[in-house]
Amino acid sequence: MAYKLKNEMIDLLFRAILSLQDEDECYRFFEDLCTVSELQEMSKRLYAAKLLRENRIYNDIVEETGLSTATISRVNRCIKYGNDGYATVLERVSKHR
Repeated sequence: MAYKLKNEMIDLLFRAILSLQDEDECYRFFEDLCTVSELQEMSKRLYAAKLLRENRIYNDIVEETGLSTATISRVNRCIKYGNDGYATVLERVSKHR
């Protein structure tokens, strides 16, 4: 599959993420890599994807996450027409609870 973003720097980032072995390492790495706002925004988008897959309505998601309806709509488009990234990780996370 041809990826639009693929380049050496992103490859390094993804290899780094794949090398993390537990939640503590993830916290340490991502706290160094990202601002608090960036982490919160990414986590809200993933949580919105989870809620959308549970057939929750936009108003509920806005209320729970604080995301705009435009961002929720973008997440929803990714779920429906994207590369199944959200589906893949949400299925895996739900199995490991």
